[in-house]
Amino acid sequence: MSILKRFSDIMSANINALLDKCEDPAKMVDQILRNLNDDLGKVKAETASIMAEEARAKRELDECNKEIAKLLDYAKRAIEAGNDDDARLFLSKKATLTEKQSTLEQKVQLASSNTLKMRQMHDKLVSEVNELTARRDSIKAKVATANMQQRINELGSSLNSSKSNLGAFTRMEEKANRMLDEANAIADLNAVPKDDIESLMNKYDTKTSSSIEDELAALKGNRSSTIDHELAALKGLTNQE
Repeated sequence: MSILKRFSDIMSANINALLDKCEDPAKMVDQILRNLNDDLGKVKAETASIMAEEARAKRELDECNKEIAKLLDYAKRAIEAGNDDDARLFLSKKATLTEKQSTLEQKVQLASSNTLKMRQMHDKLVSEVNELTARRDSIKAKVATANMQQRINELGSSLNSSKSNLGAFTRMEEKANRMLDEANAIADLNAVPKDDIESLMNKYDTKTSSSIEDELAALKGNRSSTIDHELAALKGLTNQE
């Protein structure tokens, strides 16, 4: 029977191996449970069918056995009555039923064997479903913890990258400072040396310029006074006329 082969394959599968191969155990464990429950429903239906077949075979065998026993009884009665021909008829019919009895016994034996296999599969599937159901919450909790730890690890990697970038920024800043210091140093070296005597002369040149400016201001002031006197004298003469 193909159903027996199918569920034999299911039973030989290792649930832990399935979990190890899946990418997301939290989702896969739910899918496995759904599959197992579907299979369990099919196993129950098939087991019930095989058990019913076994019951029918046993009932047919019982009826055949009763009929054989009855024919044998009638054959005995016919012999007792001195009717051998009737006894032969009863025994002939009994022989036919005996062949049928052998076939029915094989049928019952096969049905009983199939029923035993299906019940074993049914019980194993029930056990697997119950076990996986009990482990599901634990598996999901472990997956959630693992995912959280992975996010923390990724955050740590990001922080390490940030520290590396900050370190690179600091190195570039230090390099820029060195470049500026070197440029200033070269500028100082390229500058024309100052003559101390010339600097000293500039000091006094500044004072001389100041004296000249003072003298010029004084002259401007005297000139203004002379012009004012002349203007006043001219106004006096004009009034006398």
